[in-house]
Amino acid sequence: RGNQAFLLAAAPIYDKWVRNNYELQVWQTYLKMGTEQKHWAKEIVQRTKKRDNITNTRFVQKKINRLTESIAQATATISDLQIQLTTYWTQVNVEKLTNTIAENVATIVCEKINNNKKSTTTTAAPAASPTTTAASTTATTTNTLKNQIREPIEKLEKYILKYVYTYTQHVKKIAETKVQLAKAQSDEFKALEEFEQIATPSQWNIHLALKPRIKLWSTKNKNYLAALKRVEYDMPPKFIEKVDLSFKIDESIINQDEAQATYNQMRQITKEFRTQAMTLYVQSLGRENELLSNEIKRIIEGFPQENDEGFDAEPGHAAFKHYHNLREKRLNLEAEQSIHFLSEERVEGDTNDPEEHELLKLGPRFIYNDPKTASRRRTIELATLKRKIEARFFDKKVSPGRPVEQFIAELDVLLQKLHNTPGNPRKLRNILNQNNTYDNLVSAIESSQSQDINSRIIIKKKKNYGRLIKRLKYKLHLKNIVLQKSDKNKVFHLGKLDDYRKKSEEYMEKTKAYKCLGTEDPFPDLIHRTNKYLLDLRLAKWVTQKQYEKLCINSNEVELAHLYYLPKAHKPGTPLRPIISGLKHPTIKISKFLDELLRPLFDKMAAKTTINSGFELVKQLQQWSSINIRQETLFCTIDVTDLYTMVPQTEGVLSLKKMLDYLKLKQVGGLKIETIIRLSRFVIQNNYFSFNGQFYHQVRGGAMGSPLTLTIANCYMFFYERQIVKQISNSGGLYFRYIDDIFLAINWPARHLFKQIDRWNHFDENIKLSENIETIL
Repeated sequence: RGNQAFLLAAAPIYDKWVRNNYELQVWQTYLKMGTEQKHWAKEIVQRTKKRDNITNTRFVQKKINRLTESIAQATATISDLQIQLTTYWTQVNVEKLTNTIAENVATIVCEKINNNKKSTTTTAAPAASPTTTAASTTATTTNTLKNQIREPIEKLEKYILKYVYTYTQHVKKIAETKVQLAKAQSDEFKALEEFEQIATPSQWNIHLALKPRIKLWSTKNKNYLAALKRVEYDMPPKFIEKVDLSFKIDESIINQDEAQATYNQMRQITKEFRTQAMTLYVQSLGRENELLSNEIKRIIEGFPQENDEGFDAEPGHAAFKHYHNLREKRLNLEAEQSIHFLSEERVEGDTNDPEEHELLKLGPRFIYNDPKTASRRRTIELATLKRKIEARFFDKKVSPGRPVEQFIAELDVLLQKLHNTPGNPRKLRNILNQNNTYDNLVSAIESSQSQDINSRIIIKKKKNYGRLIKRLKYKLHLKNIVLQKSDKNKVFHLGKLDDYRKKSEEYMEKTKAYKCLGTEDPFPDLIHRTNKYLLDLRLAKWVTQKQYEKLCINSNEVELAHLYYLPKAHKPGTPLRPIISGLKHPTIKISKFLDELLRPLFDKMAAKTTINSGFELVKQLQQWSSINIRQETLFCTIDVTDLYTMVPQTEGVLSLKKMLDYLKLKQVGGLKIETIIRLSRFVIQNNYFSFNGQFYHQVRGGAMGSPLTLTIANCYMFFYERQIVKQISNSGGLYFRYIDDIFLAINWPARHLFKQIDRWNHFDENIKLSENIETIL
C-alpha cells in the first residue's frame, strides 16, 4: 500500500520535474543566444512585442527563475515523500525484524546446548559467547532489513523515471526542435542581411514577390504533414471523425442477431467512409503542396545570375541560394514543431495484445469479464483519461474546474457497478487507520492535490472574470454604450456613445484649444524634432551631457498620446473632463524633469494660499472659525472652468519665469532660467494626440495628463489670485485653493460677494469662475 501511494503521489511530480528541466534548457539557450549573439528567438519577441535587449533579458531571466523554483519545489516534495515512505517501511518491518532476531537467538542457544553436551566427552576449542554471536547476527539482520527498505525506494524511483523518460520523449523532441528553430532563425536573419546588402534591384524585387508564396507553401506543408501524421496515428480530423452513419433499430420487432448484424454493417460503412474521406483529404493536400513546391522551384531556378544595370548579380545569387536554404530549413523545423500536438493526443502505451484487441473490437457495449483485471486497470485508465481531458482544456486556455472531476467520479462509480466490485470507503478507511505513517503519506498526497485544485480554482476565477469583461465590452459595443469611470468619484458612468461624441465636439468648439490635423501622423516628425532640440541645447552647452542622456528618447520606447474623457457625474448635465494620456509621449521625460524641479518651488511660494488635502482645509477652517465665524458668515466654493485648457501657452510659460523671479533664483538644479523657459515652451507647444481615428495638436493650454501642465496652471493661478487673496485677507476672511477649486469663508453680505466674484471674472478673460454660496458648511 505504501508503494502504491508513493507511486500515485510521486509520478506526476517526477513528470513535471522532467518537463520543466527540458523547458529550462530551452530558455537557457534563448538567453545565451540573446546575450552573446544579440538575436532573440521569435517566441520571445512574440511575447514581449519588442526586440529590446533589456526587456527580453528580464523576461527570459524571470521565466528561468520560475522554472528553477518549480524544479526545486518538486525536488523538495519528492524528498519529503521518500522520507515518509522510508518511515513507513521501517515501521512495517519492525515486527519482522523482532521475529527474525528471536529465531536467530533460539537457534544459537540450541546449538550452544548441543556443543556443551559434546564437550563433556571431548575437549573443544573455546567457542564464541552467545551474546556476541547473537549481537553479530542481529547486526547482520538489521543491515539486511535496512537494505530491504532502501532497495524498494530506489527501484520505485528507477521505474518511475524510466516510465516518465519513455513517455516524455515527444517533450524532449519539442525542446530540441525549439532550440534548433531558434538557431535556424538566427542564421536565416544573418543570411538575409547579407543578401539585402549585395542584391541587385531585380533580385530584391523577385525576393519580395516570392515571400507570400513561401508563406502560403509553409501553411500548406504544415497541413499536409499533419494529415500524414494523422493517418499514421489513426487520428482523423474532427470533420471526418464526427461522421456517424448510424440509426436506431427497433429491437422489439427485429430480433437481436439481425439487429446486431445491421449495426455491424453501419459501423463498416462508417469506417469505409472515413477511410475514403481521409484518403481524399490527404491527396488534395498533397496536390496543393506539390503545385506550390513546383512553382517556387521554377522561380528559384530562374533567379537572375547575369549582371543587371551595372550591378554584379553573381554574389547576390549565391547569397540568395544560401538564404533560401536556411529559410527552407527553418520552415521544415516549424512544420515539424506544428505536429507535435498529435503526439500528446495519441493514446499512450503499446497496442493491446491480439486477445484484448479482439475484445475491444466488440464495441463499447462489451464489458470485460474479469472483474479484478478491470478494476485494476480502471484506476490507471481513468487517471490517463482525466489528464488528457484537462490537457485539452489547458490547450484552449480554459480551466477544467469541477465538471471534469465530477465526470471522472461518476464514470468511476459507473464502472465499479459494471465490474461488480463496489468500493467500500469505511473498510478502506479502517485499513488506512492501522498505520499512522501511511496516513501521513496519504495526507501529503491529498494536500498536494488540494493545492493544485485550489490553484486551478483561482485560475478559473481569473479567466472567468476575463471572459465576463470581454462579453460586457462586446455587448456595450453593440449597443453603442460607453462604460467609463467618473471623474473624482469611485463609481462608473454609463452613457451613450453619441452623447460622448456630441459633448466632445461641443467642448472642442467651445475652447478652440485643438487643431485637427486629419490623418497626417505627426509622431515621426515629433520624435525627430525632440531629439534635435535636445541635441542643439547640448551643443550650445545649455544642458549637461548627463541631462541630455536623461532627456533624449528612443523611438522604440515612445508612442503618441491619446485623448479620452472622464464624465463629471457630480455636476449637472454630466460635462466631460478631457484627459490626454501621454505616459510614453516624446516630451514626457522633459515634462517630468521640469516638474520635479519646479513643483517644490511653487509649493514653497504658495504655501499660505494652497492646500493638498481636505484634512488640511478642515484644520485651517477650525482655527479661523474659533475667532471669526458669525451668523452671517458665508462659505463659498468656486470652480475655475477648464483651467488646464484655458491657460494661454505663452502666458503660462511666463508665469514660471515670474515665479523664479519672485523667488529670486537664477539657476535651478544646474539649469539656467532661460533653459527652463525654453524646455517648458517646447513641452507645452508640442502636445499632439490621437482621438477617434484623427490626429490633433493642442494650440491652447496644456495637456491634462502632462506633469508640467499642473505646475504651469498653479503658477498662472497664483499670480491671478494675488489681488483676490489680499482683498479676502483684509476683510478677515479665509481663502484656499486646490488646483481649480477655490474655498472662501467670509463675513460679507451675499450680494456683495456675488458682485465681487463678477468683478474677479473680469481680471483675466481666460479665467472664468462659477460659484456656489452656502451659509452652512
